[in-house]
Amino acid sequence: MRMRFVRPLLAVLALAGLAACSGTPTPGSTGSATQAPSSAAPSSNAPSSSAPTSSSQPATPGQGNAELSITLLETPEAAPQTFTLVCAGGTPAAESKHPSAAEACATIKNSPAILSPAPPRTDQACTMQYGGPATATVTGAVDGKEVTAAFSRTDGCQIALWDAAKSVLGSDGGL
Repeated sequence: MRMRFVRPLLAVLALAGLAACSGTPTPGSTGSATQAPSSAAPSSNAPSSSAPTSSSQPATPGQGNAELSITLLETPEAAPQTFTLVCAGGTPAAESKHPSAAEACATIKNSPAILSPAPPRTDQACTMQYGGPATATVTGAVDGKEVTAAFSRTDGCQIALWDAAKSVLGSDGGL
């Protein structure tokens, strides 16, 4: 008799969990539909970059100017890789030393907020999945604004942030 009530309850809880991970606010909530990351110092494994905006709030294109230093550590045992990315109007400059400079500059021009620090959200559930040991830090300036961002793949939210910025980071996180 009890199982008849437990199964529908589990189904409702599962749907609520999926809705929480989608970044879409529930009816009556005041949460935004954009996904914000955890904020942390670059030595932390949690990113402090801004997530891409949702489809209901398109990203505002920027000027596409950037001077960035990117440090990528694929595994704790690996030697760090350092890239320099210089963009002017969304096009890589000659001094760029980046594996996919053209794609990275286009990403920065189309979504300059991808590297902007944002305060952490406390109302968002993240899937507890591990995306690998890769970490990355990005420092410099985008469209004249200083940026310092750290990325990791420690949970579903952090993996989503990495995936959005992977062309700038120079890696898909080893997956």
